[in-house]
Amino acid sequence: MPVCQCDESRPRFPELEAVLSEYSLIRGSLITILQKTQDIYGYLSEEVIYHISERTGITPARIYGVATFYTQFNLQPTGKYLILLCEGTACHVNSAPLIAEAISQHLGIDAGQTTVDGLFSLSVVACLGCCSLAPVMMIKGLSGEETYGNLSKEKALAILDEIAARDNQAAASDSQAAASDIQAASRDIQATTSDNQAAAQKDQQAAPERQASR
Repeated sequence: MPVCQCDESRPRFPELEAVLSEYSLIRGSLITILQKTQDIYGYLSEEVIYHISERTGITPARIYGVATFYTQFNLQPTGKYLILLCEGTACHVNSAPLIAEAISQHLGIDAGQTTVDGLFSLSVVACLGCCSLAPVMMIKGLSGEETYGNLSKEKALAILDEIAARDNQAAASDSQAAASDIQAASRDIQATTSDNQAAAQKDQQAAPERQASR
């Protein structure tokens, strides 16, 4: 009788095991589990949500409900920088839709999409809780998140351009460092080769003397 392979083919998410072992049986820990899961994988995939459901006993529908309620969670892979543009009431009446349109045209993407180079993702959210700064956006990156308020179209685009310029500069520095490492390794190899060649030549020169002494 054939054995079902369904469970064996499902991803087991070993990186998540420590998190689930610590929190899966603690009531009220779902948000913590989702936060730590997103820290590991960058977003909450359908597969990982069902895996969390199996381990915690919380239904996928409830997990999805929590994940879609809080703007901190992503259900799709995102770019290096996630733009959360608020379109709550205060932001909406202060030209947030015009800012969203300007950002979309500037980056060449719509809400829910990621730029071709993987640098920016754009998400329009209901509220960021910063109404006094309206219109406002939050940008989340690997090093944390930063909120920008009292935006105009020009200010928003200037912020994105500055972030892109910093990222390009950092990438260039990393490339230069990598090139320097490669050059240093190449010099080490050349030095080792020269040492080996010198040793071999010395050994060849000493060979007749060893034969004569026999």
